[in-house]
Amino acid sequence: MLNGKAVVEYSLNAFINNLYVDDILIACRKEDEQELKEIIKNIKEAKKISFCLGGNSRQETVYNAISSINSDIVIIQDGARPILKDRYINECIENMEHYNGVTVGAKTKHTIKIVNEEGLVTETTKRSNTYEISTPQCFNRNVLLKGHIMFKNEEGITDDCMILEKMNEKVKVIDCDYDNIKITTKEDLIIGKQILKEILYP
Repeated sequence: MLNGKAVVEYSLNAFINNLYVDDILIACRKEDEQELKEIIKNIKEAKKISFCLGGNSRQETVYNAISSINSDIVIIQDGARPILKDRYINECIENMEHYNGVTVGAKTKHTIKIVNEEGLVTETTKRSNTYEISTPQCFNRNVLLKGHIMFKNEEGITDDCMILEKMNEKVKVIDCDYDNIKITTKEDLIIGKQILKEILYP
């Protein structure tokens, strides 16, 4: 819970209230489906929300989701990211006119170094070119589905943009704010509560 609402409820409300979004599909474990349905009862808007079974990995879960629909464009969102602003959805979808993949990301504040297996620095990245990628991520569904099939058994894929990169497709990065955090620790809950109080719902 975050300020009286389930964390996932914030993302759901953002998609429900967005003019571009037609349908919402929640990929989850079977044992979580009933709890999510109870959360949805608190949401006033009756935009279609359906469910599909998640997988053993993020990659498998996304594949299950995009395989079960026929939309031209799909937007993938982490349910644990409650600070989803309307402009992120809008700008991702609007850029689909020119790209098959669009994601949001924040420029890194720190110097990022690449290290080898021994922990020794092999390269220092240029900070102005380095982004911390988050969600939403938006794709041409047919292109993404083709990529999931091509790289189904490949390890080390941590987000769907990597699949398009492996296909030599261009992926556009949209600047997002640093408050687009993922709730994973107790500290994140504290930060999230303050962000929601001061920025989204002052």
